Amino acid sequence: MLIGNRKDIPYSEVTPKNLYLNRRKFLSSAAAAGTAFLAGQPITDLLASPAQAGRGKKLEGIKKSSLSANEKINPFDDVTNYNNFYEFGTAKDEPAKYAKNFKTYPWTVKVEGEVNKPELFDIDTILKMAPLEERIYRLRCVEAWSVVIPWVGFSLSELIRRVEPTSKAKFVAFETFFDMKQMPRARFAGIPFPYVEGLRMDEAMHPLTLLCVGMYGEALPNQDGAPVRIVVPWKYGFKSIKSIVKIRFQEKQPPTTWGLSAPNEYGFYSNVNPNVDHPRWSQATERRLGEFFKRKTLPFNGYADQVAQLYSGMDLKKYY
Repeated sequence: MLIGNRKDIPYSEVTPKNLYLNRRKFLSSAAAAGTAFLAGQPITDLLASPAQAGRGKKLEGIKKSSLSANEKINPFDDVTNYNNFYEFGTAKDEPAKYAKNFKTYPWTVKVEGEVNKPELFDIDTILKMAPLEERIYRLRCVEAWSVVIPWVGFSLSELIRRVEPTSKAKFVAFETFFDMKQMPRARFAGIPFPYVEGLRMDEAMHPLTLLCVGMYGEALPNQDGAPVRIVVPWKYGFKSIKSIVKIRFQEKQPPTTWGLSAPNEYGFYSNVNPNVDHPRWSQATERRLGEFFKRKTLPFNGYADQVAQLYSGMDLKKYY
C-alpha cells in the first residue's frame, strides 16, 4: 500500500488527536477490564477518568455577558490540551507540555504610537480596568476545527478609550512576548518571532473584541495565552493573539506573522468565510473539538448580524 506525503492529506480530514486517543483508550480499557475481571481486580479502577489538567487562580466578580453564544461549552481539559501556540511547539499537545514554566508575572503591556496617553500597564491594572465578564464565544481555527469557550475579560475598547487614540490611528498592532530561553521549541516553528497581529480600528473597537484575562472562571492557562490575550470571535483563531506585551496604534496597516510567512494563505482580515477556501483545504465545514461529525461553517463564525456591516462594500474574496 502506498502512503502519501503528509501534505497530501488535508488537515481538516485528519481525525483530531483527542478523538483518536479517546477511542483507543476505550478499546484498551475494555481489553484491560476483561483481564482485570479474570484477575479479580475492580474494573472501576481501570475505567476511572484521568486527572484534570492544572487549574489556574480563580477570578472574582465575574458577570455573565449578554454577548455570549448559547452553545455547549467544550470541556476544560480538551481546550487546554489542544492548542496552537508555536512558541511552545507546533503539535497541538505540545504547548500544554512546554509552557508549564512560562513566567507570566510580573507582566506589563506597553501601549504606544498614535495615542495621546501612551502607557505601560501592569497586569494588575488591566485586571481592574473594567468589570470582568464571562463571554461564551465560538473560536474557529483555520485548520477547520472549532471550540466553544467561556472566556473572561472585557471589551478591548475599554483600554483603547483610556489611551485616547489620535485621528491618525487607523490600525492597532499587537505583539506577543518572546524569549528563546523560555521558548526553545520556537526554533522549529518555521515562522518569525515575536508573533505579531493587527486589527483595523473599528474592528478593535467593536464590543465583541475581547481583552481576555481568563477562561472557565480562572486565570488563563499558559498554553492558552496567559496572562492577557485578544479574542476576536468572527475571525480565524490565529488573529486572537496570545500573551501580549505591546499594543501600537498606527496609520498604516501593520504586518502580521502569518501574512509574512504565507500571504497567499493568510490575509490580513481573516474573517471566517465558508466561501473562501484555504489553498490546501475547504473552509465550508468544520469539526467541533470533541465531536466526530462535521458541521457547516457559518459566515463570520456565526456573528454576521453583529459584524457584517464593518465590511459593507468590500470584496471579501479579495480582502480575505
